[in-house]
Amino acid sequence: MDIRVTAKVTSITLSLLTVGADQSTPFPDLSNMTEHFDFLVIGGGSGGMAGARRAAEYGARTAIVEGDRLGGTCVNVGCVPKKMMWNAAHFADTLAIADDYGFALPDTTFDWASFKDARDAYILRLNGIYQRNLESSKVSLYTGWAQFDSTSTVRVGDQYLSADHILIATGGRPMIPKVPGADLAITSDGFFDLDTQPQRPLIIGAGYIATELAGALNALGSDVTMALRKDILLRGFDITLRESVMDEMISAGINILTGVQIIGIVREENGLLAVQRQDGEQISGFDCVIYAIGRDPATDTLGLASTGIKPDNAGYLGTDEWQNTTVPGIYAVGDVTGRQALTPVAIAAARRLSDRLFGGQDEARLDYLNIPSVVFSHPPIGTVGLTEDEARQTYGHDNVKIYQNRFTDLFYSVTHHRVPTVVKLIVTGAQETVVGCHVVGRAADEMIQGFAVAVKMGATKADLDNTVAIHPTAAEELVTLR
Repeated sequence: MDIRVTAKVTSITLSLLTVGADQSTPFPDLSNMTEHFDFLVIGGGSGGMAGARRAAEYGARTAIVEGDRLGGTCVNVGCVPKKMMWNAAHFADTLAIADDYGFALPDTTFDWASFKDARDAYILRLNGIYQRNLESSKVSLYTGWAQFDSTSTVRVGDQYLSADHILIATGGRPMIPKVPGADLAITSDGFFDLDTQPQRPLIIGAGYIATELAGALNALGSDVTMALRKDILLRGFDITLRESVMDEMISAGINILTGVQIIGIVREENGLLAVQRQDGEQISGFDCVIYAIGRDPATDTLGLASTGIKPDNAGYLGTDEWQNTTVPGIYAVGDVTGRQALTPVAIAAARRLSDRLFGGQDEARLDYLNIPSVVFSHPPIGTVGLTEDEARQTYGHDNVKIYQNRFTDLFYSVTHHRVPTVVKLIVTGAQETVVGCHVVGRAADEMIQGFAVAVKMGATKADLDNTVAIHPTAAEELVTLR
């Protein structure tokens, strides 16, 4: 036990002994004692866990507060189960072309329930691993929801915790629009609770979550419709990527409706769902409506008014390059900051923060430039650096050059359905420095990691040209572009 707590308990014990038989003296409320830490982390997701464990490695007395399952969004309702769904869909895609490779397979069906059981069991194992990791790192875990009582103290139930440094890493939650009947729909979180496969789902949204869910469900045999508020998927990604993915999804049989403004959801007499559009049209016949329109930062229940920190209009917490909020001693990482909402970003930012606070690395901070990312769409996307539009806005239209190729991966050379692969380099300056690298197609998710290292190091087109190609691969196209 910490010496400060021991002293306080001893003092209370002595006071009780002096009371004697006087029953009128109230018994002290031990639950309101404040436990003090060097580092207190609010949020047991990927970023919070990484920051807490790194701080503990340096000897900091550390605690973490989490009211839900350990691992946060990524482990429980994000990256991990999402990738497992993509893997299942990838099996379905492969089985669909098995005949082309000479395998005469019997008809196969996907058992959603058994796969869900296996997936859920794996997530449960991960929760246990996270728990054991905290224990082995000697990080104290408090189960509940934290609310600030002051700039250095939070309350979790009837327990008060104080710290010299407090990190907010509470992540986000799915957006739910305020329209009549919204409660008839589910969110991307609810998708992972489905016990049966939706046969005719409507997915509302145009971002990467909507795109990934639509692709997986379609590959597994669902009749998928997407409703986009504007005219294209994956706004903010490079134009070549978003156009290629949208074309391929339509080719694969996904019904994509554009310019749809939904003002309500109703249940029809047959038990199916219908959505009402602003233009008066109604789209009906869905057994499941999924909202995937973005995520809100989980900051509204933290009691930030007690600290003086003021979130922006969307609820995000502004931080500087060191992850400092506007209040000394309080920091934020991950989705609550409004920066790249990616698990590895939260992990890296939190670890560097702990390196700086407790590891003597005064200059440790995350460089947010050239962070690679992947969309597990059908086909998948791998991307790092600037989009073509961003590069032209940054360096000037005439100072940017594009190298691009579109081809059919050898994997599809004997198949009846040939999924395209597109590779694209964006370069600038006399040295043709690579400022953007984008891939869409089979294995794009795996190949982008290595090229991200090159872009991060400032590679030029000549550096890629001087790299001997690995043949036959799709990745070799990035070092042979002309």
